[in-house]
Amino acid sequence: MRIDEFLPKLFDAAKAAGFSVAEAYLLEDESFKATAMNAEITQYSSHQTRGLGFRAVLNGRMGYAATEAFDEAAIGQLIRGALDSATYCEDDSEQFIYEGREPVAVLPLTGEDAPAEQKLAFALAMESAAKAYDARITQVGYDTVLSGRVKVRIVNTHGMDKHYEQTICGAYLQPIAREGELTATGMEIQFSRRFADLDANTLAQAAARQAVEMLGAKPVRSGQYRVAILNLAMTDLLETFSSAFSAESAQKSLSLLQGKVGEQIAAPCVTLVDDALRADAFGSRPFDAEGVPSRRNVVVDTGVFKTFLHNLKTARKDGVQSTGNASKGGYSGSVRVSPTNFYIEPGTQPLDRLLAEIGDGLLITEVEGLHAGANAVSGDFSLLSKGFTVEDGKRCRAVEQITIAGNFFEMLKNVRAVGSDLRFPSGGVGAPSVDVGVLSVAGTEG
Repeated sequence: MRIDEFLPKLFDAAKAAGFSVAEAYLLEDESFKATAMNAEITQYSSHQTRGLGFRAVLNGRMGYAATEAFDEAAIGQLIRGALDSATYCEDDSEQFIYEGREPVAVLPLTGEDAPAEQKLAFALAMESAAKAYDARITQVGYDTVLSGRVKVRIVNTHGMDKHYEQTICGAYLQPIAREGELTATGMEIQFSRRFADLDANTLAQAAARQAVEMLGAKPVRSGQYRVAILNLAMTDLLETFSSAFSAESAQKSLSLLQGKVGEQIAAPCVTLVDDALRADAFGSRPFDAEGVPSRRNVVVDTGVFKTFLHNLKTARKDGVQSTGNASKGGYSGSVRVSPTNFYIEPGTQPLDRLLAEIGDGLLITEVEGLHAGANAVSGDFSLLSKGFTVEDGKRCRAVEQITIAGNFFEMLKNVRAVGSDLRFPSGGVGAPSVDVGVLSVAGTEG
């Protein structure tokens, strides 16, 4: 059955079953992924799914159901599933579905993909270019190219009917350099809306250069160090602690920022933004998972905490407007709160200027163990890290097998300067390089 025949029948059945309002969330997802190693394609997958998430309100309770079928039997299954879900729902808060008939922004979210054969050749070309960069590059791991196309449509019985489509293409690799007994790895990633914008040589050479530069890396002595964190590593940290800025977390007492709206929580040079309308990042969308129009939200303004990120439910509970941050983990997921394009607003100083102001210290280029070594609720972190020493304002020798430790929220207060090199490496979270002040570093003793 065509979807435009299916939806009116579904909504008629919902009305007949006693639901006061109903919504269909349609998601079409096409994905491609291929991995190369030793001049061969070792993994290849291509998937296409289409599903519908159904929400409906019965006597003030929300019921959920989902399907990948679009026939008469699916309509009955959705109605029965939503009836059962609403009947046994334990959430006694007010439930509602957004009317959402206002216009939304038109964003440039699509670009041309490439034939599968071209993408397979791209993966092989990355491996070849990495090995050609330096004879010490003996192997290339995680040599992957991927692409995807997503279509979202939300229709409800209030009269809302909104849709958008987006595409994404990307590639990443991890070259391995060896010299005698020494081994080191590099990692680089590149994403775009258009496959033609990806450059296998540039990507491979950047990753291979990192691997070669890390050969011979050694730890530094344990102590207190002035530290700059490179943009990609800072992005990883920001993403790990982003849940602290969710009203959903705060209302469950899972955020240290609870009750701190209006307070100074970061250095004056720190501004945090969530902007779903920013077209050069990859969390962009014209409306959220409830149909609320997207907007730019300044979450922290020159160090002052201005707002949590909200969906309709959390906003009503706090007596504020939704920030347009409703999200769903697939068509069958329940509505949650998530950032879109969440980033530290860049400053004006390039990385070399940040290092010059540090004088002597460390540049952290990679952090590991974020799942085990970082607590998003308390803000505490202790992370295995790599990078370089900074001596007389210049990046010098490679460093590994060190652990940086601190508290994310205290670190925000201690930021000295924010760089100009903002990057969104693969998704909606981004950051420039940041001079975070002094951190504890565990390395060698003595």
